[in-house]
Amino acid sequence: MSLVLDRAAQDLLFREARTANAFTDEPVTDEQVQAIYDLVKYGPTAFNQTPLRITLVRSAEARERLVPHMAEGNRAKTAAAPLVAILAADNEFHEELPTLFPAFPQAKDAFFAERPARERSATLNAALQAAYFIVGVRAAGLAAGPMTGFDPEGVRKEFLDDDHTPLVIVNIGKPGEGAFYPRSPRLAYDEVVTTV
Repeated sequence: MSLVLDRAAQDLLFREARTANAFTDEPVTDEQVQAIYDLVKYGPTAFNQTPLRITLVRSAEARERLVPHMAEGNRAKTAAAPLVAILAADNEFHEELPTLFPAFPQAKDAFFAERPARERSATLNAALQAAYFIVGVRAAGLAAGPMTGFDPEGVRKEFLDDDHTPLVIVNIGKPGEGAFYPRSPRLAYDEVVTTV
């Protein structure tokens, strides 16, 4: 069985997509980011929760505050990327559930009254949303450079608050010269999928 999505779109979103390590200096506009969010907000999550929070790092001052918290190998490319997004989980996402999940507004208290349960759910579902965001960046014709090599506590203290957990930082822009490393291997279907 073939996929419904045409081959060019499959390639854009998956086969040809890689982590970008260099970008042109072409700006990424607020309109582009809005279009990305307006697409990826429809990705499924448990209870339709929406714990992902996005902090866009645009100004030189904010960039100077972020770069020291990046792992050494991620500093130069983060300093040079046209746009950087801090993707975080909002551990108080449950406050929105009565609106976002009207079929069962009691989910807020029935499942998420305790902070540890909220943090687990926020991390998982914001990670799903972060993956949708990366695919959305690709759908916008841009390249994404997602990174987990950073000091989460430092980033949280610098840009967020105690109710937010930074998960991934994404450099965004048009890919520049030498942006992509060669494609690394992937596991085969039969190495991953088991039927029981």
